[in-house]
Amino acid sequence: MHDASELVLARLPSGVPVRTTVHVYGEGGLAEGPDGPELDVPADGGPVVYAQAAQHGREVNGTAVLRRLHERLTGGDPTTADAADLGGTLVTVPVADPLTFDRVSYTTPESLDATHSNMNRCWPGDDGGTLHERMAGRLWRFASAADSIVDLHTGSPAMLTHTVYMRGDEECRSLAEAFGTDLLLAEAAGDEADAEWSERGFAGKLRVAATRERIPAITPELAHSREVVPEAVEDGLKGTLGVLRREGLLPGEPESWDGTVARNHLGRVNAAESGLFTPERDLAVGDEVAEGERLGVVHDPTTFEPLQTATADRDGIVYSIAREGTVTAGATIVGVAERLEK
Repeated sequence: MHDASELVLARLPSGVPVRTTVHVYGEGGLAEGPDGPELDVPADGGPVVYAQAAQHGREVNGTAVLRRLHERLTGGDPTTADAADLGGTLVTVPVADPLTFDRVSYTTPESLDATHSNMNRCWPGDDGGTLHERMAGRLWRFASAADSIVDLHTGSPAMLTHTVYMRGDEECRSLAEAFGTDLLLAEAAGDEADAEWSERGFAGKLRVAATRERIPAITPELAHSREVVPEAVEDGLKGTLGVLRREGLLPGEPESWDGTVARNHLGRVNAAESGLFTPERDLAVGDEVAEGERLGVVHDPTTFEPLQTATADRDGIVYSIAREGTVTAGATIVGVAERLEK
């Protein structure tokens, strides 16, 4: 069974509604509520998985993943099972933030939401809050009804595909392993997380809000933004199918995982000055680097003066490199993830 409906997330100052579409597959469906469609799952309907994409509108590979998954479940791919065969309910939202999607942007302009320009900083949302808070709040009604959550994101072209989960939460870890990327990045949890999120302004991430409500959640970061890349889509589709197997919606078990776990958000090498960044010629994502190892140089583009020789602040794995050239002071130029375990 497949059901889909238009969902009004919020309204612009002109009264124009901000719309997206919610899809439901398997045992559950959609019922008309006072504010539009609501999730309707029978009491014995099995587990519920919520997956969304394009919280950040330039991150389009997740949307392509959910389209491919839709084709598999609804007969577009004749080699796969129909959605009626799912042993539970799958809810998907291919475009979580239509405002940034239309602008091919990461955030909305200040004129639309001066408080929360980034939708992934205001979960679980607020039905009476700012524009993004209202949008998150409307989607949270679906996400909070789930037994697990997959929030599909996309990094830069020079980023190693990875999955972020909450450190110390075995359900989140198991979900991340089921998704199957070679690299898992563990974020702080508990009291440590409260301090880190407050420092970085990350307390309103969907993954954090969900985990605090004891809903296992992961954030896969597929490589490449602004373009649909077949390899990234294939990785995302394979990972999402692994999650559905782990949750019992599809038969079988996810593939066994044998990758690397590293610490997320530590070891970010930042630009000390604005300028042009040139990474070392042989530096590549996935490289192992040692503390003090040279990573590249920031130059003044007008005088050619070297402003900074960037070095690794710890031993670790290079998972992102700024290859766009122009950098501003404080921006991350190389991400180095500190290895925690095999």
